[in-house]
Amino acid sequence: MSRRPYGLLCPISRACEFLEPRWTIQILTELWNGSTRFNDIRKGVGNISSALLSRRLKEMEALGLVERIEDEASGTIAYFRTEKSIKLEPAMNALAEWAQCNIEAEVALADVDVSTLMWLVRRKIDLAELPRRRAVIRFHFRDHPPPKYPHYWLVVEPGANVPELCSADPRRDVDLYVETGVVSLGAILEGRSSIEREKERGGLFLSGDPGLARSMDRWLRTSVYAALKGIVPLS
Repeated sequence: MSRRPYGLLCPISRACEFLEPRWTIQILTELWNGSTRFNDIRKGVGNISSALLSRRLKEMEALGLVERIEDEASGTIAYFRTEKSIKLEPAMNALAEWAQCNIEAEVALADVDVSTLMWLVRRKIDLAELPRRRAVIRFHFRDHPPPKYPHYWLVVEPGANVPELCSADPRRDVDLYVETGVVSLGAILEGRSSIEREKERGGLFLSGDPGLARSMDRWLRTSVYAALKGIVPLS
């Protein structure tokens, strides 16, 4: 990473030199969330190319922020945070809390990528709160202009650890239809709004299995920052 240094005797500036290259903090956050494989990191991070992610991971490894582990038996590669990165957690928490309470919701929720949002939704599904049978939930995003893939399906199979996320019709009977928008769903996940409030204001419409609809606030977990006091709500 060749760039002109700040030239300041300042620990904050030095920290920025480590962390400011685009996507560095986002990659660390995705590793913090449990992703270790390249493709999972890419899906969780969002609009990053495979080439740039590969380059950034190599740079982060050189800085001692990421450890690359190869399984010689299978040939698979995994990425993990180092102790140096783990010690960043308090600072990253503080940034998230500051953002929740000081950045307007409309700004914080703008320009969210739909596919990345649904990858997050997949992670937030509490399987213990869903029926012990196959459950199919279809999301339709009504944003204007419409996203490239306006429909997504979550397919939960009995015994699965995580739902399967599809952007093409899996040809399964749908149990619950979710009509929403990126801002409304993002606001629910981030604690900027609630399921009931979005239903009242027209940002969320549910149809299909009444049990699944009534229990959405249980099977769709919100962010760990959603319960903070002083969050700026969606107006």
